[in-house]
Amino acid sequence: MSLTPAFLDELRARTLLSALIGKTVKLTKAGREFKGCCPFHNEKTPSFYVNDDKSFYHCFGCSAHGDAIRWMTEQQGLPFIDAVKELAQAAGMEMPAQDRQSVERAERAKGLHDLMADAAQFFTDQLNGIAGAEARAVLERRGIKAETARAFGMGYSPDSRGKLREELKSYGDPALIESGMLIKVDDKEPYDRFRGRLMIPIRDARGRVIAFGGRVIGQGEPKYLNSPDTPLFDKGRTLYNLDRAAPASRKSSRIIVVEGYMDVIALAQAGFGEAVAPLGTALTEHQLERLWRLSDVPILCFDGDSAGQKAAIRAALRALPGLAPGRSLRFVTLPEGQDPDDLVRARGPAAFEALLEKPESLVDRLWAHEHAAEPLDTPEQRAGLKRRLMTHAEAIADPDVRHEYQAEFRRRVEDLFARPQRDFTPRQFTPRKPGAKWVPPLPPVTSQAKAVSAAGKIDRLLAKAVLAGLIRHPTEIARHMEVLGSLKLADGALGRLFEAVVDLALEDRALDSQRLITILGSSGLGQITTDLLRADATPYSFTQDGAEPERASADLDEAIAIMVARPEVDAALAQATSELEMSTSDEAFQRQMELLREQRALELRLANLIQANNDA
Repeated sequence: MSLTPAFLDELRARTLLSALIGKTVKLTKAGREFKGCCPFHNEKTPSFYVNDDKSFYHCFGCSAHGDAIRWMTEQQGLPFIDAVKELAQAAGMEMPAQDRQSVERAERAKGLHDLMADAAQFFTDQLNGIAGAEARAVLERRGIKAETARAFGMGYSPDSRGKLREELKSYGDPALIESGMLIKVDDKEPYDRFRGRLMIPIRDARGRVIAFGGRVIGQGEPKYLNSPDTPLFDKGRTLYNLDRAAPASRKSSRIIVVEGYMDVIALAQAGFGEAVAPLGTALTEHQLERLWRLSDVPILCFDGDSAGQKAAIRAALRALPGLAPGRSLRFVTLPEGQDPDDLVRARGPAAFEALLEKPESLVDRLWAHEHAAEPLDTPEQRAGLKRRLMTHAEAIADPDVRHEYQAEFRRRVEDLFARPQRDFTPRQFTPRKPGAKWVPPLPPVTSQAKAVSAAGKIDRLLAKAVLAGLIRHPTEIARHMEVLGSLKLADGALGRLFEAVVDLALEDRALDSQRLITILGSSGLGQITTDLLRADATPYSFTQDGAEPERASADLDEAIAIMVARPEVDAALAQATSELEMSTSDEAFQRQMELLREQRALELRLANLIQANNDA
């Protein structure tokens, strides 16, 4: 079959797009267009527009865009050729002639679809007849109502090697074998694949039966048996219940993935019609792509046992290459020993809904898995954690998402292995009651501190020192970010340098001092950086190259605390002095004296940092 551009253009022209979309989306006239709430994402204010003249739809909220064919593939979940056939039939157009092989494949597929529909009807009749009493009792014990069983087309396969073969003999053994309904071993007689099982039809996106799943009645292995791959059925590309879940997901704005079809049926009966399940395999890339067509962030709901958690992490790893901005996975873990059926029967739909409202993100699931993978007591084990996380991040194809995962994993590793932080919160000034004795907080001021204070350069020198310390130790910036983010360290070139240092360190939290200096040099800030880092520029341990790391970190904590506290004390002192000029009361004088002492105490703390460095 050859679908020429001319044929497709004619098909689009004959399809009234607003009528097609209006079957499932409420549209209202808006000038020459129609508008409504977007079916591709959850919104309350309409941003979805349909233009019949130009034959396209567009959402200004999520950027969904396409024509009639794309609507059928993306929103209805049809394969491309099926979408074209359905539109052509509605438009009264003949499909282009097929070549002989295509015609034969189409005829064979049509015959197999008819065969599977008849098999499904046979199984349903058996369930509702005398032979199906035991299967009906199983459904009753599991709490599956009769109307639910009918809605899902459930049935029963008699415990016989030839009843289905006899019932569908008009199709011939070759077709029954090709459809997977009979098993042929060597030269022996073919026999029914499904015997003595509760039967669950598996449908394609158009609702046509393409395969079956069978659950054993009573004891036996395997407990669940699925059809083999056939010309109609590819288990790696098929999701159970997709035909029913797709429209339900558009209403709920979510799609839920569970482990098996019995979970799907139980959830649908409890009011969760947007659930699907893979078919005896881990989620494949094709199934993930199909899920992402329905929801940007599908919810994977697996059992809390070991097998369920392994399935969850396999899905997480398989999804990594397909991640994109806004497109991910979320995870819900059920209480151990319970599946969705158990949960909704024991505690009701509200209990399951509560789990869905607090899902775990993909990055959290990966982190939790790798963090628990092995002990983290040795450097080698910690390095292994970093390598595993970075390997996962590198599997992401989208560069922006990959960068964000790398940065997030680095941050978490740094937080996990960071040294315990000292409390460097600035001391809050609390005035003493009048008459209370004041005790100096630190030893007497040194002569060097007096010289610094007399020159009136404490603030400027301290700003330069802290900035030099941050350049020497860029990994410290993240620890002090809450304080540094609220500071304007300095004006002019020094201020620009401070902003550049903080921005670069936050962009790459693994940045070392030498790389930071190199980047600053290439940004036109090389000379001021060089001047700032001269050995004689600032007399503190944290500004010196080769200083002992723990000592430098502790002194930098203290310096930042002083730098933050000093403006607060200075402002309070200015206010107290102003009040003293207005009132000569003893209380106002006492407050001014206390603030002067607090200011001097800060000078003492700073001077001791200088002295300690000189003594080292």
